[in-house]
Amino acid sequence: MTESMSMGEEMAARPARRRSLGISRTGLEQAGLILILLGLWEIASRTLFNPFWSSRPSLIAVRLWDLAKSGDLWMHTGTTLQEAAAGLLLAALVGIPVGIALARAPHIAKMVDPLMMGLYGLPRVALAPLFILWFGIGLFSKIMMAFTMVVFIFILNVMEGIRTIDPDHLDLMKSMRAGRFYLVWRVLLPAVVPWILASFRIGVGLALIGAVVGELIGANRGLGWYVESCGGQLDTTGVFTGLIILMMLAMLANQLIGFVERRVIRWR
Repeated sequence: MTESMSMGEEMAARPARRRSLGISRTGLEQAGLILILLGLWEIASRTLFNPFWSSRPSLIAVRLWDLAKSGDLWMHTGTTLQEAAAGLLLAALVGIPVGIALARAPHIAKMVDPLMMGLYGLPRVALAPLFILWFGIGLFSKIMMAFTMVVFIFILNVMEGIRTIDPDHLDLMKSMRAGRFYLVWRVLLPAVVPWILASFRIGVGLALIGAVVGELIGANRGLGWYVESCGGQLDTTGVFTGLIILMMLAMLANQLIGFVERRVIRWR
């Protein structure tokens, strides 16, 4: 009996081992692809064209080291990350309740739909000068820029998530005298949470874009300001360094959201 139990435990542990090996293998493959692309970039910049136009990974690595030693890397990265994260969270806090309210009131949703879609289609880049005039060149104008880039994503996704709930399922739960809290916990949240996480995935990049655009228009620090400053000095290495940092921030944020998403899928 003890032998059969140990065999059963071993068989149960195999899928977990395979999953962990699969994750590590995928991570190694992704890292390998990035290293290959960086190597091709380095070779091409040394043999095919002038590095003035595209810099090279070795020069970018040296610049990153210099920025880290001087403290400028943490200052600019922290500023942009703070602006984007605050705008993203503010968009979630506003967009999720508004999306739920509009989904529960379809008549009002139809009435405001043209106005909402018009605002959603408005290029937010055009609003950046106004935000600088209204809120100054400080942190708040960049937060509002990131907020306007993301808030409609949350509203539209949450509305669509609630619309996908089967009305018969709700009627069945109500006929069984399920309470409002039980309906929210067992029906509404499991249906809407994947749409909220998808909004976060999309919103990470848009929030970074909003923060950088605001910094390009008017700022004295941040990755957007650093990219613009280096571009004005024809410093290609500096421009690519700022872009690489922004890419790394977006990749890390998406990995974090993916981790939360896997946990939520288990909960559902």
